[in-house]
This record gives sequence, C-alpha cells and structure tokens, in this order.
Amino acid sequence: MCLGIPGQIVAVADAEAMLCVVDVSGVRRTVDVVCVAEPGAPLDDLVGAWVLVHVGFAMSRIDEEEAATTLKVLSEIGEAAVEMEALTQGSVELLSTPR
Repeated sequence: MCLGIPGQIVAVADAEAMLCVVDVSGVRRTVDVVCVAEPGAPLDDLVGAWVLVHVGFAMSRIDEEEAATTLKVLSEIGEAAVEMEALTQGSVELLSTPR
C-alpha cells in the first residue's frame, strides 16, 4: 500500500526536469511533477495546486479540502501511534477506579 502525503506546490525548481518545490506541513521538498503536469502547459500553472506526494513524486492532484482532511487524519494517526507506544513501554499510568 502506498501512502501519499498532501503538499502544496509553491514554486518551480527546474521546469526542464519537471521538478517543483512542495510544502508539506512546513517542510519543503523538491518533487517530480511529471504525473500531474498538463502536457504543453507551463509548470507555473501548478503553483498553488495541492498534490499527493509519494517517494519524491507528485502522484495526483487533490483539492484543498481533501488535503486538509487527509493531514488531519494523518496527525490523529500519529498521535494514536505515540499513545500506543507509550502504553507498550509502560509509561502511561493507569488510574485506579474509585470504590
């Protein structure tokens, strides 16, 4: 299973190489946009677009609402993973039930 992370294209890094800069929750990475670029259209048209990024490639375009929802779910999954790790390490105190 592949997991695409939502990011917003903020700049063209190298039009000839089909590379753009994507902001993913404040972290900027250069990614290949060949899968989402319109044939014959300038890459500047992609600036501002939301995409799903996987292993250095923008795999598909998404809208801003889908990006926000996905980022929220990923954040919740991360928080749940931290809580599960704490439980398995025994660092979470269990409260006794009042009698």
